[in-house]
Amino acid sequence: MRILLWALGILAVIAVGRMVYHLVPASGAMAKLETKLVDQCRHVEIAPGTEDVTIDPDLNLAFISAADRRAWYNDTGAEDVNPLNGVYAMSLDGSDAVRRVSPAMDNFLPHGISLWKGADGTKRLFVVNHPTTGEEIVEIFDVDEVGELSHLDSVSFPAMYSPNDVVGVGPLQFYATNDRRFESGPLSAFEAYLALPLTDVVYYDGTEGRSVVGGLTYANGINKSADGGTVYVAELLKRRIGVFSRNLESGALKRVKNLRVNTAPDNIEVSRDGALWVAGHSKIFDFIKHAEDPEAIAPSHVIRLNPRNGLASDVLISVNGEINGSSVGAVWDNTLIVGAVFDSHVEVCPMLEILLRGPTPNTSGNTH
Repeated sequence: MRILLWALGILAVIAVGRMVYHLVPASGAMAKLETKLVDQCRHVEIAPGTEDVTIDPDLNLAFISAADRRAWYNDTGAEDVNPLNGVYAMSLDGSDAVRRVSPAMDNFLPHGISLWKGADGTKRLFVVNHPTTGEEIVEIFDVDEVGELSHLDSVSFPAMYSPNDVVGVGPLQFYATNDRRFESGPLSAFEAYLALPLTDVVYYDGTEGRSVVGGLTYANGINKSADGGTVYVAELLKRRIGVFSRNLESGALKRVKNLRVNTAPDNIEVSRDGALWVAGHSKIFDFIKHAEDPEAIAPSHVIRLNPRNGLASDVLISVNGEINGSSVGAVWDNTLIVGAVFDSHVEVCPMLEILLRGPTPNTSGNTH
């Protein structure tokens, strides 16, 4: 009996030590944030939960995934789906005109999105969907010449059990991140508070889906380089972006390096110069409070990251509730669009001066 107690005590010490080692740095509890750029931005109302944004430069549109996810996030048991949920398009001509472009769909709770364009000009929008039925789906839409969406296919497979974000790599092919292994209960708490590497990336080849990379710690945003040869994956509780080489034939991924960042990274967007634009949650516990209480402020943080050398710069920081819990920063030319997990608006920010100045090295840009 004494040996058993000793063993349990040692395990408890190890668990606490791991939690302190991983969770305290990941939480950003000691981070000092100073407002940046947000005072130059303007609000554009969309619909609750502007979680992901991606830009179509040909159409001069930003596609925005919106879902009222607060009740779902807090597991209140509510099954009603907000009729405002959908994919919206916002004009980038300065008018900020917004329209819903997704067709009427029952039980539609969109999450991560990705725009793919083929050599012949064909465009597809891939959308993670969390219907209340419990099945996890990636919806594939055709994009027409004015940005309207028509539904083509719904894809689900056993290996895709908790998708967060998606990146299209072909007309039907995509990668998606599973952000957690356990949805609820004690195991879910252990996974989160001990920052256990239990999540993965899955690949759908147009016919079948499978896991291609495991051992990730809360895999979140995912994107690819312009040539499709590199895939970037955000590991939220590790505060890093994994850089993976991609086998174009098999879809296999191989980790090349990790890029450390000074926020808990959410979605990743790639600008035309190849830079990564990453929005994140620099104070995780503030974000959790905001998830429970819409009046609680959660800082927003967007960085620009050079994937070749790991140099990063802070672009936008909001600490006064202008936008809470940033989940995406999408950029094209001199405009940044910031979306959030729960807020119903995006921030539209001019950035010409920042882009001309270029990225400033900081300690978050370490590569290891």
